[in-house]
Order: sequence, then C-alpha cells, then structure tokens
Amino acid sequence: MQRAFLVTIVASAVCAILSCWLVLIGWSLMGDAVSHAVVPGVVLAYLAGVPFAVGAFVFGCIAVWLIGAVRSTSRVKEDAAIGVVFTTLFALGLVLISVTPSQVDFNHILFGNVLGISDSELVQVVVLGALTAAVLLVKSRDLTLYAFDADHAHAIGISPRRLQVLLLALLALTVVVALQAVGVILVVAMVITPGATAYLLTNRMERMLLVAPLLAVGCAVVGLYYSYYADVSSGGAVVLAQGLLFFAVYLLAPRGLFGLRIPWPRRAVHR
Repeated sequence: MQRAFLVTIVASAVCAILSCWLVLIGWSLMGDAVSHAVVPGVVLAYLAGVPFAVGAFVFGCIAVWLIGAVRSTSRVKEDAAIGVVFTTLFALGLVLISVTPSQVDFNHILFGNVLGISDSELVQVVVLGALTAAVLLVKSRDLTLYAFDADHAHAIGISPRRLQVLLLALLALTVVVALQAVGVILVVAMVITPGATAYLLTNRMERMLLVAPLLAVGCAVVGLYYSYYADVSSGGAVVLAQGLLFFAVYLLAPRGLFGLRIPWPRRAVHR
C-alpha cells in the first residue's frame, strides 16, 4: 500500500498538471487516443524483453505521428483521424495479447495493478514523473501562450509546432507514468478530469496549475483508502473519486450548474 500511494500520487499529480493544457487546447480525445494506442507497444516490449515503458512511449509517439499524417495528407478531419488510429492500434494490441503465450496477466496493463509495483517500476514512475513535471513547469509560460493564442506565440518568435510536438511527447510520457497506476483504460480520465474540475473553480492559469494536482492527489488518497477497506479495484476507485468530485464541483461551484452567480442590477447613475 505504501508503494501504491507513492505511485498513484506521483501519477495523479503529473497527469493533473498536463490536463490543464489538454483541457484548454481541446485535446481530450488526443489523450484518449494515446492512452489506448500504447497497448501493442507494451506487448511487443514484453516479447523483446525490454521495459514496458519503452514500448508504450514508442507507440504513443507513433500514434501521434499517424494522426498528424492522416490529418495533413487527406480530407479526413482530426477527430476522425484520431478515432481511426487509436482504435486500430488498440485492436492490434488486443490481438497481440490473445496470441502471445505469457505468464504475465495483460489485464493489469489494461486496468492497472498498482498493488503489484516492483522496486524498478517504482523508480521508473518517480523518475519519469519528475522529469515530465519539470519540463511542463519550465515551459509553462510558452505552453499557456500556445493554448490561448498560437498566432501571437508565432509572432513573438515561439514556434507553435515545436510546442505542439513537445506537448504530445509529454502526453505519451505521462501515459507511461500513469500506466502502472490505473492502466490504459482509465488513464484518459486522469489526464482530463483534474484539469476540467480545476477549470470550473478558477479562471487563472496559475491557480489552475495548483488546484488541479491538489485535487488529483486528494482523490488518489481517498480512492486508495476506499479500495483498501472496500476491497475494490484501486485504479477504478481513484478515477471514481475524481469523477464524483468533478460532478460535485459542476453542481456546486460558482461556475457550476447550481452555483451560478446572479449579478445584481446596477444602480442607475444620474449625471
């Protein structure tokens, strides 16, 4: 449980920081695509005898490249390109799992196995998580400018294309970090829900980058405690806690459904 807490807290915090930009740019579906597209990479990494993270990162990058290639060289729109690429790669992963003789339970890759983290996997998650978070925070100003006004970023000498590539590479790396905690099926929730929740609570990017990881870490702790005492899936409990928090904020926050602030009528000013 101590390892589970450390891995889940690191994964939740990193995913939450990245989710702030994904929500602002509108890349929720891209996060879903990358998280599912890494499955064949994990299987092939097992067959090659290399760490799962290597195969997952490589296929995450391949998925991003394929989506960009299909979108730029055909009439297919971005959402359709994302849907075709990630479903095809995910299906390839399922086929490889079905024909691969293995003593490894690949369901742990799909749904997570945070209670079975080894020492090497623990170090891997912490190192990759710290690296990803550091790059995001160092480039936070440029990424924020890209999210709000890519044309202005280009005008002052910042390449939107490079920032896009950087953000997609960090997305693939973040999926690798969260893979150990909740699996590829639920990782999309971790890279979307915290940012969406924080977006309902604040309209300032600095606060959003602070609120999102705090909420995600809190949900990680609550979800793991609940999974321990209720004997349920750890990854599912963590994501469920994030989802319930989102809907609570949606209903009760100042910008939520039932918490909308009704402006008072202004007094007439007589000149």
